[in-house]
Amino acid sequence: MNQDSQLSGRPDRSDTRPILIVPYMWIGDFVRNHTVVRVLNERWPNRPVDLLTTSLCAPLVDYMPGVREAIVWDLPRGRLAVGRQLGLAKLLRERNYGTALVLPRTWKAAIAPALAGIPERVGFVGEFRFGLLNRWRWGEKKLPRFIDKNAALAQPEGAPLPAEWPVPQLRAPAEDIVRWRQANGLSAGAAVALAPGSVGVSKRWTYYPEAARLLAERGLEVWVVGGPGEKGLAQEIVAAGGAGVRDLTGNDLRNGVLAMAAAGVAISNDSGLMHIAAALGTPTMGIFGPTSPYLWAPLNGLAATVVQDRSVLSCQPCQSTICKMNDHRCMRDIAASEVVEIAQRVLREAGARAST
Repeated sequence: MNQDSQLSGRPDRSDTRPILIVPYMWIGDFVRNHTVVRVLNERWPNRPVDLLTTSLCAPLVDYMPGVREAIVWDLPRGRLAVGRQLGLAKLLRERNYGTALVLPRTWKAAIAPALAGIPERVGFVGEFRFGLLNRWRWGEKKLPRFIDKNAALAQPEGAPLPAEWPVPQLRAPAEDIVRWRQANGLSAGAAVALAPGSVGVSKRWTYYPEAARLLAERGLEVWVVGGPGEKGLAQEIVAAGGAGVRDLTGNDLRNGVLAMAAAGVAISNDSGLMHIAAALGTPTMGIFGPTSPYLWAPLNGLAATVVQDRSVLSCQPCQSTICKMNDHRCMRDIAASEVVEIAQRVLREAGARAST
């Protein structure tokens, strides 16, 4: 029996009812949800798995093996939106789900599955959800990592955590990557993708413009990848790096997926694009300062985890979105030249593996 099968014991092929996952909707968390999909696919091979998603994250489902369908339904964050909840419940009821895994521990996340009458609604105790969930799980605070909390819900109650979870997988067809390169006027050579954005300014390494210039001077093609919120950063990086640097930021997350799939190496803050690149199998460098690589790095592993190692900072990791101590030294003391040297080494190693 392989390692993944050992996660939940012998697969149960007798049940065919579809399963709904209600996940966290941040991009990086959504990618990590694919581990939950894989655990469910092993435990119940004959049960289709669907993902509830926002329109922002929906493109990711197109690249996720083992997911039958994305249920795209945007709910406002700041209010209950009763009408939208009722509409979602009606949609879920029509699909006859047998099980819903409600990963967020919020009250709002459990409303529609309960109104839809899904027979088995699994989630951790939290936010007075009694009556909305009927398969309670306890001990969430004892689980060390975000992925442990989520994937444990896909296992039988009381099952021990495995030594390793199945890693998230995103698969971009080679022909889609070729068409994307052609549509954007890009060469077929190896390029470095930079992902300068993140949720929270404290996680943003500020030397991307200098790194882009150094990479371009070494003859490498450089792409700046991100959403519309990174357009200003991208323009600053392009201005510093020159003609060899391209702004590939945009509104469609598919663009980011294909850019990361096509790149020879990705350099990213602790962000959603870091998780996308790693899940695609692209050699990925994650730059960490206020957050812990143990807790937040991709399960897939990183080609390099870049952290400030010149001094020990008592405030690190603070997990804060805004630096309140030490003038952002955890990120400021990571030099652009250091990151560029690591990127070149990663590219050489990837090229050597490809040639063997």
